[in-house]
Amino acid sequence: MSEIRIEALDHTPTTRERLAELLIEVVADGGSVSFMHPLDPEKARAFWDEALAAHQRGERVILGAWDGEVLAGTVTLRLDCPPNQPHRAEIAKMMTRPGWRGQGIATALMQVAERLAAERQRTLLVLDTAVDGGASRLYERLGFVLAGIIPDYALKPHGGLTGTMIYWKRIGAAGRAPAPCPQP
Repeated sequence: MSEIRIEALDHTPTTRERLAELLIEVVADGGSVSFMHPLDPEKARAFWDEALAAHQRGERVILGAWDGEVLAGTVTLRLDCPPNQPHRAEIAKMMTRPGWRGQGIATALMQVAERLAAERQRTLLVLDTAVDGGASRLYERLGFVLAGIIPDYALKPHGGLTGTMIYWKRIGAAGRAPAPCPQP
């Protein structure tokens, strides 16, 4: 693995194709990211076309982790919350290629997403992950708090039901501990 670079992705046919390939690979490996296996490449491309268009409109930020020319991972920071929730953002589509897992890519993507959310004055991040094969250990290591588990929430990519774990984390000014009172 070479130096990993993380950057916001642009809406080009090449980017869309690489994101679609990543999504197909993750779903085939059992990743519970809203799609079933086998995932039709056209459906994967259509999903990313829509997501990248939302990125261009400022409704979300789609980050990519590059290992040379390989898109090794991605995460989406959804900013398009309802009017009564301008203080929060949602983490979605956190994916790392199976051959690149365990190398800190997901952690790096999450740290950049959190920083970008705080820069946009978001003080609360939420996300969900599958009970079976999800990334709960990663999220808990990064300070996310489990709000609860919904049983039988979604189908796994190869069939069968799995629960979903809902997480939250205060960030930015809301996530910092208060300064200690000065001693007399």
